[in-house]
This record gives sequence, structure tokens and C-alpha cells, in this order.
Amino acid sequence: MSSPAPTRITAVRHGETAWNAITRLQGQLDIDLHERGRWQAERVGAALADSGLQHIYSSDLCRAFNTAQAIARHAGVAPQAIVRDTGLRERSFGSLEGLTYVQVGELHPQEALRWKQRDPLWAPPQGESSTQVLLRVRAAVDAIAARHAGEHIAIVTHGGVLDMLYRLATGQELHAPRTWELGNCAINRLLWTPQGLSLVGWSDTGHLDEGPRDEFGS
Repeated sequence: MSSPAPTRITAVRHGETAWNAITRLQGQLDIDLHERGRWQAERVGAALADSGLQHIYSSDLCRAFNTAQAIARHAGVAPQAIVRDTGLRERSFGSLEGLTYVQVGELHPQEALRWKQRDPLWAPPQGESSTQVLLRVRAAVDAIAARHAGEHIAIVTHGGVLDMLYRLATGQELHAPRTWELGNCAINRLLWTPQGLSLVGWSDTGHLDEGPRDEFGS
């Protein structure tokens, strides 16, 4: 029996929020796009208008879902057809959510140290470890992609989820330092087969060149 055709995945991080701009941890708090983020969402939507997208999946958090709506408008996908999937949510940072990176270091130095060391088993109080996030993301993407063999889908999500997709596609360990970009509304391309993910292209930001900077928060 022949193998199913690969699923083409375009993975997009949501547009920027006011909290991204000041490096405040959002985690699973439902923070919406600000003006720059809405502009970025329209730009990535226009860039994907003729890409042949057939289905769009999104985190249920509004910063991702509103980005997905902009993509859907440009790509000719009915907004009501966007599927919200909680498996695509950002990593939960529990009691650290709402703090800036600087505040985490000042108020919770031991937690900040283990986070900086990329300890795969460390979880913020009431939050998720990177190991838990990896398992959640892999299960969600496997389930989504398996439904769309031979098709082109978009996944609109968060920096932490994209980090896991890159690691899964390239074999990077969870404790390995990150050397790849996770810019807001960058275009990232992968292929999925039952054997796993492979990388096609990463962090295409040409459609954002004339606009404001990318930010680094989650």
C-alpha cells in the first residue's frame, strides 16, 4: 500500500500584541492584537492569498484567532470554517503570566534560572513544562495533519508552539539553545507525513519588510 501524500503546513505566529512589545508573559491569557499586530495579520494574509490554502486551524486565543481570520479573508476560506483547537494554545506559564521577563527574574530568581537553563522538566507554578508542551503540540498537529493528506493547511498559533514544531522537524532537543526566529506573522513551511514533520522553509518575513519590527514575546 502506498504512503499517503504529505500534508503541506504553513505555520504562522499571531500578530503582535501590546504585551509582546514590552516582553510581558502572556501564556494562555487572552490578549488581543494591537494596531501593529492587526497590520501584520493583514500583511501575512495578503502574502498567503494565492497559496492555495484549503483549511485553517487556530489556537482558540484571540490573538491567534484574529490573525487566522485575516488570513482566511485573503485566502478565500470562510471565516466560520476556521477550526479552533486548544492543543495549539501557547504554553501555560501559570502564576508567572502577566509578569515581564525582568519581573520574573527579580521576583522568582530560581524559577527564572531553570527557565533560562531550558530544563525540560521544569514547569512554572501551575504551568506546563516544555516536555508537556511538546507532547501536546505533537498530538494536536498529528491529529490535524492526518485529516488532510495531500492538502495545504494553515496553523495559526504562538511562539512556544512554533518552537516545538521547529524542534520536532529538525530533531533539536528541548534543552538545545534556540537559534531560529519566531517572529510575529512570519511564514513557516513544513511537511507532515505519518513519520513526522520535516522543514521546508522558516521565518519568511519579506511581506513585513516595509513595516515595524518583529517582537520576541510569546
